[in-house]
Amino acid sequence: MMIRQKFFSSLLAKCLLLWLVIQLGSACTRERLKVVPDNDAPWYGDVPTILVENYVNRVFIDLLGREPVDSEMTVHVQYLRSGDLSQARRMDWIRMLQTDTVPAAGDSSYQAVYYRRFYEMTKVRLLEGVSDAYILGQIGILRFGIQVDSLNGDTMAVNQKREDVARYERIMQSEYDYRYGRVTLDSVCARMVDNPVYDFINMNSFNFINATFDNLYFRFPSQSEFERAYVMVDASQPSTLFGLPGSNKSDYIQIVVAQREFWQGWVMWAYKTLLARDPSTSELYAAQQQLSTDRHFHTTLLHILISDEYANFHP
Repeated sequence: MMIRQKFFSSLLAKCLLLWLVIQLGSACTRERLKVVPDNDAPWYGDVPTILVENYVNRVFIDLLGREPVDSEMTVHVQYLRSGDLSQARRMDWIRMLQTDTVPAAGDSSYQAVYYRRFYEMTKVRLLEGVSDAYILGQIGILRFGIQVDSLNGDTMAVNQKREDVARYERIMQSEYDYRYGRVTLDSVCARMVDNPVYDFINMNSFNFINATFDNLYFRFPSQSEFERAYVMVDASQPSTLFGLPGSNKSDYIQIVVAQREFWQGWVMWAYKTLLARDPSTSELYAAQQQLSTDRHFHTTLLHILISDEYANFHP
């Protein structure tokens, strides 16, 4: 009888121990599998093909300045579909369009066309879309003038024309220098506002200063900012702007493109151009942080182009 009681007592203790282990494991499992509301991964399987084709077409136009041919449309739609239209797949696709060096559909490469498109859009923003043909024509006129001035012994005129030729050439060279990483976007814009075309569009120092602020910052200078800049640009006298010293027009340009607000201006331009709206405070801050850190504007574009808002996908 005593042995039987001990047996049942031992069996009961083991059962209780097993039950306790099961309960603890179940509690841990429930904790690990706790569902977070509204945190489901988006499902894009129901997005109509026509919307995917519209997305591909829009990206091609915005990034490359042309529509895809039929074969490209088929391949790129299939590629996006094979990745369930996820933002990760969209990101890989956009990066391919920005960086691929393989010849495609009559183009030298997607990369070459992408940087050509960006160069042209930058000229639209800052130089009213002046063509390279016009720039080359002006260079030809200047070089002829250099020959005439040399024969006449006018050294000062020769030097001025040579400098203008160099400023024109730096505009066109910026496409390739930016593409191959020899300069960053701030240097490209410095070239775009330091040339005879920009001077002609924005004649006199008053217009030049207001134009650089408006074009690059999307605002006009304060009275104090204008007065400090005017001393540099018009009088070539020492002054300070944004806490930085300068004494001529070239110094002023370098100060303007060195500001954090310069990168903010590019973020605003991207949102206005691609989404037809201003960025929110959080969007502006995130993009500005990224740009001021790595200065890669193509990354800023990528984050906009993969968004559901831009793609018009509503999972």
